[in-house]
Amino acid sequence: MNPMVGESRKWVVLGASIWLQAFTGTNFDFSSYSPDLKSVLDITQLQLNYLSVASDMGKAFGWCSGLSLLHFPFWLVLFLAAFMGAFGYGFQWLLIHRFITLPYSLVFFLCLLAGCSICWFNTICYVLCIRHFPTNRSLALSLSVSFNGVSAALYTLIANAINSNDDTLYLLLNAIVPMLVSLLVLIPILHQPQPQPHSIDTIKHDSSIFLCLNILALVTGLYLIFLYSFSYTVSIARVILVGAIFLLLLLIFVPSVVYSMKSSSLARFALPTSFSFYYSVFTRADPDDNELYQELISIEDSARSKSALSTREKKSVWEREQLTMLGEEHSIKLLVHRWDFWLYYIAYFCGGTIGLAYSNNLGQISQSLGHYSHTSSLVTLYSTCSFFGRLLAAAPDFLNRRMHFARTGWFAAALVPTPIAFILLAISGSGAALHIGTALIGLSSGFVFSAAVSITSELFGPNSVGVNHNILITNIPLGSCLYGLLAALVYDSNAENSTHDIWLQEISMCMGRKCYLQTFIWWSCISMVGLLSSFLFFLRTKQAYDNFEKNDNKNNIAT
Repeated sequence: MNPMVGESRKWVVLGASIWLQAFTGTNFDFSSYSPDLKSVLDITQLQLNYLSVASDMGKAFGWCSGLSLLHFPFWLVLFLAAFMGAFGYGFQWLLIHRFITLPYSLVFFLCLLAGCSICWFNTICYVLCIRHFPTNRSLALSLSVSFNGVSAALYTLIANAINSNDDTLYLLLNAIVPMLVSLLVLIPILHQPQPQPHSIDTIKHDSSIFLCLNILALVTGLYLIFLYSFSYTVSIARVILVGAIFLLLLLIFVPSVVYSMKSSSLARFALPTSFSFYYSVFTRADPDDNELYQELISIEDSARSKSALSTREKKSVWEREQLTMLGEEHSIKLLVHRWDFWLYYIAYFCGGTIGLAYSNNLGQISQSLGHYSHTSSLVTLYSTCSFFGRLLAAAPDFLNRRMHFARTGWFAAALVPTPIAFILLAISGSGAALHIGTALIGLSSGFVFSAAVSITSELFGPNSVGVNHNILITNIPLGSCLYGLLAALVYDSNAENSTHDIWLQEISMCMGRKCYLQTFIWWSCISMVGLLSSFLFFLRTKQAYDNFEKNDNKNNIAT
């Protein structure tokens, strides 16, 4: 294949990944139709929470998608993900319109299946970015993952362009749109080029294109957040939707235009390269190579464990099993024996995951505070701020030459707004506080979701990221269950005291700040634990990033 053609095709693959992320973040709109689902099933807030947990629980099986990509072609895994989503959301739409009746246990399974589809789509995008952009993988990942945050805004525009008064339309869109987008991106995925080592000039030019794409992504986010509020009529919503689709199409065509220019003026924006691993288990065609690779990993693990025994007693508790280099491949066995991984796990569990639990409860929170008419705008605000947070995850790469700071340090800093937001929500139940708190939580959790993929790749190996990152995000269903359970228990306990005053279709509701006050206090305390854990995680991994920076500087001087 002509190298120029291969370089051009990889940007089309990135565009396909962006489109997948933009239209498969279907978990963001749960709050939009959850009140209707609660009414149809005649269930309590606690039972509704279990359904949101089931959706998040799909991530507990995300490692299956990583293993599937090792043994099956991309297109097959892609359509398995699309089928699971169409089946899970489609039957919920039939249920909510009373075309069929289903027991609660089966609805739980449908939510679980829908959650699996989201995780499988995400893993496909991660692997595509890492495979085709080995030297700028963090930039590709943050750009692709960021568009998952605009899904709620895009789905709201589509819903408003059809019928703005039907919240159940989200379920039908969740079933159909990802399948249509999967068909749309099938051609670039089938014709994706083989990964090839890049020259210095190519790497520099790639970074210039990433700069243009990030600027265009910023414009897309601003376009959605500022024009969304005008989309309440069908005609205006359609115009705004056409504009959003146009901006998404530009993300596919702009790289080709910039690549053909090869302007020297753009080269000065070149970014420092990250990590160069050109060979991945995902690109091996020979199954014997995979077996050999796994055997080498197991031999390396046993040798490392034997050598560690002789020095373990000489090390302090803090230094034990501390990472000292980046890019080292970790098998599952080695991963779960790393203290750094568990600090990372706790930080994610008490930081990013608690933000996701907040978004799942956003419909009931706004309803209890008397802002039910603003639920859609709050969901869109959270989604869009999550988009900007994910986009900001690329900041370490853009600022690396001017200010070296470990990515795990940025990760810790990103968790600071979360406890502040929950404290604000506990203090005030006003609409302004609700919007500000939602925006802060969206920014924080969005940054965490995007940066975590790059951190997992850097600290625990790029070849194993498809499995290792899905092990990390098993904290999401666990956190969703525990945090949602806490919120539901507090809500239902206050609703029981209000049943004689307020009823909606024979279902007790809770109104007022008391419904979530204790929940916000508990969530603020838990998020502080996550902040502390992330700070310890940063201190333990700082040496690995410093060592890489020193080696990189030496290589630059040598060349």
